[in-house]
Amino acid sequence: MQKINLRDLIDKFKLKIIADTDCDMPCITVADLNRPGLELTGYFDYFAYDRIQILGRTEISYLEGLPKNILKARLEKFFSYDIPCVIITRDLIPPEELTLVARKYQKPVLGSPAATTQFMSRLTDFLESMLAPRTTIHGVLVDIYGIGILIIGESGIGKSETAIELIKRGHRLVADDAVEIKQVAKNVLVGTAPKLIRHFLEVRGLGVIDVKTIFGAGSIRNDIKIELVAELVEWEKYKEDDRLGLEEEKIKILDSNITKKTIPIRPGRNLAAILEVAAMDFRLKAFGYNAALEFSKRLLEEINKDKKNLQ
Repeated sequence: MQKINLRDLIDKFKLKIIADTDCDMPCITVADLNRPGLELTGYFDYFAYDRIQILGRTEISYLEGLPKNILKARLEKFFSYDIPCVIITRDLIPPEELTLVARKYQKPVLGSPAATTQFMSRLTDFLESMLAPRTTIHGVLVDIYGIGILIIGESGIGKSETAIELIKRGHRLVADDAVEIKQVAKNVLVGTAPKLIRHFLEVRGLGVIDVKTIFGAGSIRNDIKIELVAELVEWEKYKEDDRLGLEEEKIKILDSNITKKTIPIRPGRNLAAILEVAAMDFRLKAFGYNAALEFSKRLLEEINKDKKNLQ
């Protein structure tokens, strides 16, 4: 499970600490946010207490209008839950009872000058990105015509050499050797390189080279959505089941199913050109054109014509 320390969140969004805690700052594990409307009225049956609690103008105005005894009782109940923190937007000043009860239960209360809706949108995007499920895969990730292609295969099969040829053709490197992948949505994977090896590429016989320095800033990219996986295999190990490409192979990464192409290699095959064609063909399929289906359709039409002629 991914976690974000609240201190990192404070630094990222430059939040003001209204009520501090003597304990260590908690870790955030849930990307969703909660505006406690019904809870402040006393209804806690379905309280999403594991989320960051956001108080805007509506919530603060409501609290200020409550009688002191009811206000304290509601806040006592609210802060008794194991909430990670409370963030008050628009630089609003909360009732004094709120900060007193928050300190009593050791719950951090933070402030932001941003408008509530705007702040929640930015915070949700950040949390979803940072808390997304992730993994690391051995391979090379490149940007070919705007399509993120993850090249995988056995060590030494030629992934990095293929990446160099693609870079020379004007495409961009995202990651070499280790590709960090996070799932930002269902069947949506984003890949990047670990910070230590970002923009570097290893070539056997040459060692490590700096792609950005040699080929320029236009040859690299920090991250990209992975839309296609190309597995390089030795010619002898390649099993040819569907030469037309009618059946689409899938590979599961995290909880996402990504289109996969298995490409056999042997001396004389231009892998960079093949991957360029694979990227263009993938884009055509996204627009609704499938060459394999079109060919199969034409073939079937010709067979039916021949049958009629024979009759």
